[in-house]
Amino acid sequence: MLLLIGGFLVLMLLGLPVAVSMAVSSIAYLLVYGGIPDLIAAQRMIAGVESFPLLAVPFFILAGNLMNIAGVTGRIYTFALALVGWMKGGLAQVNIIGSVVFSGMSGTALADAAGIGTIEIKAMKDHGYPVEAAVGVTAASATLGPIFPPSLPFVIYGMMANVSIGALFMAGIVPGVVMTILMMITVAVFAYRRGWGSDTRFSMKRLLEAGLEVLIVLMFPVVVYVMTLLGLSATAAVLIGLAALIFLDWYFDFSAVMALMTPVILIGGMTMGWFTPTEAAMAAVVWSLFLGLVRYRSMTFSSLAKATFDTIETTASVLFIVTAASLFAWLLTVSQAAQMFATFIFALTESKWIFLLLVNVLMLVVGCFLDTIAAITILVPLLLPVAIQLGVDPVHFGLIMTLNLMIGLLHPPLGMVLFVLSRIAKLSVERTTVAILPWLVPLVIALLLITFIPGISLWLPGAMGLR
Repeated sequence: MLLLIGGFLVLMLLGLPVAVSMAVSSIAYLLVYGGIPDLIAAQRMIAGVESFPLLAVPFFILAGNLMNIAGVTGRIYTFALALVGWMKGGLAQVNIIGSVVFSGMSGTALADAAGIGTIEIKAMKDHGYPVEAAVGVTAASATLGPIFPPSLPFVIYGMMANVSIGALFMAGIVPGVVMTILMMITVAVFAYRRGWGSDTRFSMKRLLEAGLEVLIVLMFPVVVYVMTLLGLSATAAVLIGLAALIFLDWYFDFSAVMALMTPVILIGGMTMGWFTPTEAAMAAVVWSLFLGLVRYRSMTFSSLAKATFDTIETTASVLFIVTAASLFAWLLTVSQAAQMFATFIFALTESKWIFLLLVNVLMLVVGCFLDTIAAITILVPLLLPVAIQLGVDPVHFGLIMTLNLMIGLLHPPLGMVLFVLSRIAKLSVERTTVAILPWLVPLVIALLLITFIPGISLWLPGAMGLR
């Protein structure tokens, strides 16, 4: 175990990529200790990526890329501006609401930061906000991406923990709302202390239009349900509802109705059992293509090709990490590391609350040094068995793990959101880090609430019969 973990840490400190560090330390373990046929090691690596739920990864990545080039981000921004831009600190509030909507499409923090975050940072700078404030609120709101469904980390966790991905998706909704409220309160505090005003005039007409768009989207599943009660099949009801929605959107030229429909289609489809989370990822791609090529006509074949190649590149790196981490995690199990870790934890405490507190500290540190996918793949086999023995629900534990790792994306040395925003805002990594620090307060408060009040995560999937 010392060779395996020690070698991995040394290689990481030497600057090798996470996946390469795991692969090299795993191979070194096999060469030194032997006893495991090469064929079995190869099979473990293949088994790590030979998974139906993992098919959702490239499709959610592609859907996020397509949304970014289809003009959806601009429409979401316009919608959020009409909804909350009149508040004090308006554009900072717009930043948060825009991320809430976009998180229902992308499933990743990076897509949020690189997509709608680009528009939001520029708008806030143009309206006189300090660039540090723009970067800070964008970084904090980007963490909502993997908490609201759909979520790539939830897909990986569900695969590793053998937990329902649909239950994880539903479990993220209430925590996401809690995080949103805490961030909006933080913006209000900053606006009061720093004298931020509103960034657009209050317009009852624009507010009602934005409210009407939300109402239309929320009424869609109700109308579909009523049509099924009248004897129509579910498929016919959905098709008729979509046709009516497309006509209304075309006739009244709404700014964001079709974009807001994305999470409704995905969550509604999974809740009604029309498709699995993996198939939902494919549905997200089809809907993105429809918006970009047919409804908004803002997508060209060259931009489509670019989005496809970007997806291939990102997917390849994710799958390489999963492959290396699968072998690494399996060797940790074979070397009895999981049992040793469990014995160590039980020697420290038998209280699940103290265990969860220790897990939070561990995950916050690990999140600064490990890629999210690698951290989930490595740590789930170590931590989850102990959590289950102590009575922690695996769905609840998945929320805790994911939120911790999202906070890790905002820290050096490996925080990817940190580096993306540093590049977008043209700030040094040091200044970007300092700008993000105050915005960690609402995230840590949310983390503590989600950790020690399990009902926040478990109420909705329980009410929907997913647990």
